[in-house]
Amino acid sequence: MSFSIPAQIEQDFISGRARYQTFQTGNGGQSVLPVAPNSYIVIFGYDFSPAGGGLQKLQAAITSLDLSASDIRFFETQQISFYTGSDFYPFIHHVNSEISAYVVAGDQRSIVSINNTPICRQVYITSAKSVAITVGLILQTDDPLQSAIPITDTTPQQLTFGGSGQVMNIQTAFSQGGTNPTFVQPELINYAKYSLPALPANESEQSFAVPDIANGLIDPSSYITSLGVAEAFRQAACAYFLNVHYAVYTQTIPEPRG
Repeated sequence: MSFSIPAQIEQDFISGRARYQTFQTGNGGQSVLPVAPNSYIVIFGYDFSPAGGGLQKLQAAITSLDLSASDIRFFETQQISFYTGSDFYPFIHHVNSEISAYVVAGDQRSIVSINNTPICRQVYITSAKSVAITVGLILQTDDPLQSAIPITDTTPQQLTFGGSGQVMNIQTAFSQGGTNPTFVQPELINYAKYSLPALPANESEQSFAVPDIANGLIDPSSYITSLGVAEAFRQAACAYFLNVHYAVYTQTIPEPRG
């Protein structure tokens, strides 16, 4: 998948009102994209090459319903987030793993590896302040709370899961600890009308992970080092790389979109 430069921003480049720049980062999970005084930026896309390439896991043959080994599975969900000082934009990506089967002395084995083909996304993020960019790996969600969804004006029967009787996640934490955010469904603002279990103290209207060594969010370079694979943390193929595409302006800041 690729993205194109938004038409208005492209015109701004052509007219000289804006300047095109890229910010490329990788390896360590924390970076800051600097914004000069008396200017602002518009981030309109990014290319993300996930962490974990070049690593392989040898294990017993995997059937269609088996989970991949946990040390590889950490790489299969990766989060990128942008924090502007006032707004937070998280993006979670699933990353494919690839399985190759072979037989040694009659014993069937498999090799699991991460497909780190670049992921391209178009976004629209404005900021007059330096932007914190965080990249990390997520292993699992923490103790989700489940319930059936009742019929309401926004969850009518048959068209939605309202009244279906299916028990599903309604409160999901992506990191351990009582102070970490818990994603609430179907919605946070009008939660009371669904007559569901009480809200947690740390509710969130969108899903994202925060730093958590056990289950994620964990820094990719730190995790790769913890695997104990000789020199893996030095290998470029194992690291993630993120290239942010943005426009630099020195005029009035537009209203945020999204």
